[in-house]
Amino acid sequence: MFDKNPSPSQDIVETATAAGRFNTLLSALALSGLAKTLKGSGPFTVFAPTDEAFSRLDGATWDAMLEDREKLAALVAYHVVAGRYTASDVAQIPSAPSVQGQSLRFSTTPGVRVNKAHVLEADIFGRNGVIHAIDEVLLPDLLDGQGAGA
Repeated sequence: MFDKNPSPSQDIVETATAAGRFNTLLSALALSGLAKTLKGSGPFTVFAPTDEAFSRLDGATWDAMLEDREKLAALVAYHVVAGRYTASDVAQIPSAPSVQGQSLRFSTTPGVRVNKAHVLEADIFGRNGVIHAIDEVLLPDLLDGQGAGA
């Protein structure tokens, strides 16, 4: 289904597009301007909420982000870590800073998790990094007002 080859030819954006279940994230990447960055040399690790995950996001929260490009950019950047972290790498570290600036927390009980989100599929490789499909949208502090984000 996905390219498990650690040296594929498609970049992160092309890989996410081919997957067919990250359309909302891809739209947010395009609107925020981060898509261009993720087509660059990287490497990047993207914790990518599926379209289903975005469908569970509160409509008012999503509408507010679409109206405020700065908040949308912060949301998208919170899902990206500079560097290439496979699931086995993530299992060895407690956290990593997102490109948004706030750290993402990792755990392996139960299963691989980033903050409260579960990794549905790990290690989807692109030429310039790796994608991990997650079941929730991660919210940085400035968007959720609840501390560490979802």
